[in-house]
Amino acid sequence: MRKIAKPTEQEIREGPQAVSFQIANGNMRQRCVLQTRLPTKAEAQKYLLTNWLIIEKMARDALAAGTIEDGEIKLVMA
Repeated sequence: MRKIAKPTEQEIREGPQAVSFQIANGNMRQRCVLQTRLPTKAEAQKYLLTNWLIIEKMARDALAAGTIEDGEIKLVMA
């Protein structure tokens, strides 16, 4: 079993981590950001991949609703 990496000094300074991803929007790509409460980028990325189907649906719902800020869809971990 893998050990969870300890946060780096930079990650500690930054606080909870965010991960970026893109979804297809026709023949374009839409940038999305998921703000997590997790202390490391590795944990945030793992959370994104583990919950991809749910997060992708949330992003597509936000895209359909036009909820775009500064050219990004911003999602927050509950």
